[in-house]
Amino acid sequence: MNKPLLGFRKTKDRWVARLLTRFPFIFRRWAQRADILRFDQSPWTELSKALNQCRIALITTGGVHLKSQPPFDMLDPAGDPSFREIPAHIPAGELAITHNYYDHSDADKDVNIVFPVERVKDLKGSGDIGSVNDRHYSFMGHITGPHLKTLTAETAPRVAAELKKDAVDIVILTPA
Repeated sequence: MNKPLLGFRKTKDRWVARLLTRFPFIFRRWAQRADILRFDQSPWTELSKALNQCRIALITTGGVHLKSQPPFDMLDPAGDPSFREIPAHIPAGELAITHNYYDHSDADKDVNIVFPVERVKDLKGSGDIGSVNDRHYSFMGHITGPHLKTLTAETAPRVAAELKKDAVDIVILTPA
C-alpha cells in the first residue's frame, strides 16, 4: 500500500476510534454488529499463595512494542493476531504504540496507562508482589474475522504456555 493511502487509512481509523469513544450511542450501535467473541464462562483459579510471593506478568491489547520490533500490521482491516514479547527491564521510553483503533495520545506520553510496566516494578520494590516476570506480552486488540481463530488457537495459547513455563502466578491484562 502506498504512503498517501496508508496515511489516509491511519487518519480514518483514528477518527473512527475517537468518534466511537466520544459518542457512546454510536459505539453501542457499532458493537451490536461487531464480530465480538462471547464466552459463557471465565476460568477462575484461587491464589494458592500470598500476593507478596506471586510472580506477575503483563499482557496488553494496546499494540505496545519495542521501537526496535516490527510494528503491528495496520494494513489488514481484520487486525494482526501476532504478539510482541517485551523484556521487563526495558525502559518505558523504548516502547511505542502501533494501533489505530483507539486514541492513544495520552498513552504515547505515558505508556503505563495501557502497559503499567513501571507500576508493576514499583509493586515489587514495595514488597507488595513477589517478583516481576522477565518478559511481558503485547497484542493488538482489534482482531476480527479469520484472525480470531489464529489468535485463540495459536498465538494466545503460545503466550499462555510461555507464561506457564515462566511460573507466572498472576497475569494483569490491560485492554486499551
